[in-house]
Amino acid sequence: MRVKTSRLKNGMVVVSDNMEHLESASIGVWVKSGSRCENDDEHGISHMLEHMAFKGTKKRSPKQIVEEIENVGGQLNASTSIEHTGYYARILKDDVGLASDILADILQNSTFDIKELAREKQVIVQEIGASHDDPDDLVHDLFLEVAYPDQAIGRPILGTVESVGNFSANKIRAYMDRNYVGDRMIVAAAGNVNHDKLVKNIEASFINISKSGAPEPKKAIYVGGDKRLITKHEQAHVVLGMAGRAYNSDGFYAVQILTEILGGGMSSRLFQEIREKRGLCYSVYAFHWAFADSGVFGVAADTGSELVGELVMVIIDELKRAVDDIQEEEVIRVRNKIRAGLLMSLENPSIRASQLARQQILWGRAIPMAETVDRISKISAKRVKDVAKDIIDNATLSVAAVGPLEKMPSYEAMMKRLKS
Repeated sequence: MRVKTSRLKNGMVVVSDNMEHLESASIGVWVKSGSRCENDDEHGISHMLEHMAFKGTKKRSPKQIVEEIENVGGQLNASTSIEHTGYYARILKDDVGLASDILADILQNSTFDIKELAREKQVIVQEIGASHDDPDDLVHDLFLEVAYPDQAIGRPILGTVESVGNFSANKIRAYMDRNYVGDRMIVAAAGNVNHDKLVKNIEASFINISKSGAPEPKKAIYVGGDKRLITKHEQAHVVLGMAGRAYNSDGFYAVQILTEILGGGMSSRLFQEIREKRGLCYSVYAFHWAFADSGVFGVAADTGSELVGELVMVIIDELKRAVDDIQEEEVIRVRNKIRAGLLMSLENPSIRASQLARQQILWGRAIPMAETVDRISKISAKRVKDVAKDIIDNATLSVAAVGPLEKMPSYEAMMKRLKS
C-alpha cells in the first residue's frame, strides 16, 4: 500500500501517498481549527492568522518566506474554512525538506509584527468589502447566518471590519496557542515523497507544539428562517436550504448523490427543468455542506426580479418530487460520475494530499479508495429516496436572498408550498 501513516510523540499525524512516477510533491499542514472555533470576540481571527503566518518569523522576513519557495519554482498558499485551516506547498521532489521547514517555521515562530498586522488588517478589510460587493458571496453568508443564527459556525469566515480592527498580536497568539496543538494537526503529502524521511523532517522541525488541549467547538444547532437584503443589483440571488447530514452520519453519501441528481451539472433535474425547459435563470445548482456534527443541503440560483417568484416555487416543487421519483438510472449515472471524480483526483498530488488530511481529520484514518467506491456503489435509488424524504418532509427552510426581491414569495408561502 502506498499510503503510510505515522503518529508523532507530539500528537501530530504524518500521512503520505508516494507517487514515485512524479517529479513533484505537495505537502501541507492542516489544522482542525477554523472559524467555528472562534470565541465571540475572535470573529475572523482564524482567517487573520492564516494571513499573518506568512508575514515574518524569527528567522525569515515576509519576503524571504516567499523567495525561498519561489527560488526553487515552488508555490506556497493557505486557506481557511469553517472547521479547518490549511497551509500547503507544491514543490519539486528534492525540495520537500525545504517546504516542510518553511511550514514548521511559520506555524511556530511567527512574530506577528505590529506594522505587518496593521497592513494586513487593511488587506482583509478590502477583502470583506469585495465579498459584500459580490451578491453570490453575500447570499451564501446570509444563508449560513439564518441556518445557524448566533453561532460561530454561521458567521462569515472573514469576520467584520470592526472585529478585524480589534485584533492584536497577543490575541492572535493566544488563539493559535489554544487551537494549534499536536492532536489537531495533520501533515499530509502526496507525490514523489519518502515517508520515513518526511517523518524525520517533521519530528526535527515541529518541536514547539503542545500535544493536546484544544477545546471542542460548540455543537452546531440548525434553526432555519428567512433573511433578505434588497439591493440595486440586476439579478435576484437566492439560496433555499434545509438541514443536511454530518460527515460521519448515516446517509451522508446518499445526500451527496441526491445533490448531484438535483443540481450537479447540465444533466441535473434543476438545470433541465429550470433553465432548459422554462428559461427561468442562467445558473442553478444544488450543494451539500457537511460538518463534523451537522450539515446543510440547499439550492442556489439567480434570476431577474420578475421571475424570482416562479423560480423559487419551481425549486421547491423539484425538491418535493425527489421524495418519490428518484430513478435507478439516475443513481447509477451519479455514482459513475462520483467514482470517476475520485479516481481522477488520485492523479493530482495537491488534491490527494488535501484528501488524505481531510480523511484523517474526519475519520481518523486514510480511507482506501476501494472502500469509498464500494460504499457509493451500494447506494440504491430507494436509499436516496428514503434520505430525501427524511430531509425534505421534515424540513424547516433556510432562505437567503439578495437583490431586487419585490416579487419573491413570503417565507410562509414557501413553507406552505413545501408542506402541501
